[in-house]
Amino acid sequence: MDPLLIVGAVIVFFVVITVLKSVRIVPQARARNVERLGRYSRTLKPGMNFVIPYIDRVYPMIDLREQVVSFRPQPVITEDNLVVEIDTVLYFQVTDPRAAAYEIANYIQAIEQLTVTTLRNVIGSMDLESTLTSRDTINSQLRGVLDEATGKWGIRVNRVEIKAIDPPKTIKDAMEKQMRAERDKRAAILNAEGQRQSQILTAEGEKQSNILRAEGERTAAILKAEGQSQAIDQVFQAVHRNDPDPKLLAYQYLQVLPQLAQGENNTFWVIPSEVTSALQGVSKAFTQALPPSEATRESATSGASEAASAAAAEAARAARAAEEAVADAAAPETTTGPRQLDAAPNPVTDPLQDYQQEHHPEHRP
Repeated sequence: MDPLLIVGAVIVFFVVITVLKSVRIVPQARARNVERLGRYSRTLKPGMNFVIPYIDRVYPMIDLREQVVSFRPQPVITEDNLVVEIDTVLYFQVTDPRAAAYEIANYIQAIEQLTVTTLRNVIGSMDLESTLTSRDTINSQLRGVLDEATGKWGIRVNRVEIKAIDPPKTIKDAMEKQMRAERDKRAAILNAEGQRQSQILTAEGEKQSNILRAEGERTAAILKAEGQSQAIDQVFQAVHRNDPDPKLLAYQYLQVLPQLAQGENNTFWVIPSEVTSALQGVSKAFTQALPPSEATRESATSGASEAASAAAAEAARAARAAEEAVADAAAPETTTGPRQLDAAPNPVTDPLQDYQQEHHPEHRP
């Protein structure tokens, strides 16, 4: 084989390799640092870049996009001496490729360690209850500390999130019991409130019902009293219109007396002293003529002739009865002995004669 051909092939190959080494294509949102003779020269921008082969050294690409790093759970001691494991998630972005490459050897590891130490400082000043309920406060404090520390590394920390906080199992059991007790307490309170509201509503309903019932009874009593008052007033007016005398009232009084003994258990009842006066009034009512009332006065004019004829007939019957009595008194003695008319201690009065003398004085003997 011709040596010149071999040398020519080698030279062509070297030229191709040199050309390839002089051209660097950088993707979008990437960056590459260039060292010339061991010293930082420049940072390649996205697109096609040319470097001096064998003099410039191009380092691996640095991602300029926002990156997400999840760190493994770290044990942290709280203020009340409880060990909890906290899992964090970090969102950061490289803003200066030169500082990220030359200011820190491994910025991912540095951010992780800085996050752990800052997290222990923040959690160490809080108890378990505050740790579980103050995630936003912890996130803001972590982001402030990390952003300040990583600024000189060309890194901007955008966000820090606590993904999980795992207390010990005994604490979890205690928290579950506490939560169950709180739920039972709230259920009991709600049940008591419901019963209280139910009793209040029931009492209000009974109150309104009693008020309406009382108003109804009061209205009924008022109407009943008004009805009785009107009935009594009508009876009173009717009695006064007919002009009754005490004899009629006594008769009515006697009619009420039998009602005193109508009860099933009445074995003894007392008759008041007014009964005797009532009986006397009734007896006088049957032996004496009643004075005419307004009703009888109205019909007196129409029956005047009938009353006159009746009075004449009654006077004739009374005269015959008187003659028979005189004849009987003048009769001779019988076999049984003479009649002792004058020996009576009390003279016998003739009721017919008394009636004629009182009502018909024209027939007096």
